[in-house]
Amino acid sequence: MDWSALSVSLRLAASTCLILIPIAIWLGRALAYARFRGKGLCEALIALPLVLPPTVLGFYLLLSFGRDAPVGSLWANLTGSGLNFTFTGILLASLIANLPFAVQPIQRAFEHVPHNLREAAWCSGLSPWQTLLRIELPLVWPGIMSAAALTFAHTLGEFGVILMVGGAIDGETRTLAIAIYDRVQAFDEQGAAQMSALLLVSFITLGLVYGLAGRRRWARG
Repeated sequence: MDWSALSVSLRLAASTCLILIPIAIWLGRALAYARFRGKGLCEALIALPLVLPPTVLGFYLLLSFGRDAPVGSLWANLTGSGLNFTFTGILLASLIANLPFAVQPIQRAFEHVPHNLREAAWCSGLSPWQTLLRIELPLVWPGIMSAAALTFAHTLGEFGVILMVGGAIDGETRTLAIAIYDRVQAFDEQGAAQMSALLLVSFITLGLVYGLAGRRRWARG
């Protein structure tokens, strides 16, 4: 077992979830309730990582994070360091690659919240923030759980985007998926099999989360 790669993968997956889920709640709620020109384009941009090959997405992010590009140049001016081949760079790439996995389940959950329920909460004296915290979030919690599970599992298994942006620097950007690939290239099938079996935890996590979310929906119905 490559414990260093496992540590990087878990740190990346946890950081991606902690940062992205609050953003996804805001975006998912806005897209579920708002009606504006260009909404379809916004949804298409969010879904873009689903249809782009990971290496293609990683290539464009690699270019965008370079010191000659606006994003990379701004980051270098603010911090004095680059984004490519750093943990910060693969974290930012992971946030972009996982955006649809986080936003779409939450958006669908908000779309199923009856609008008259929100209006009733406002008529009862609750502010918009109180309505969100006390009424809406408990109702969309299964969607949030699904989004978190999908994001965590996808981050653990992500290969192309991370390899393009971060390379394979031990202890910094070398994740478990990259370590498995390296073991296969070295004809160490036993080591690759052991590490691959660990990623089955992603499947178990998804099963548990979807099971809990389904039970909550069944209990409400």
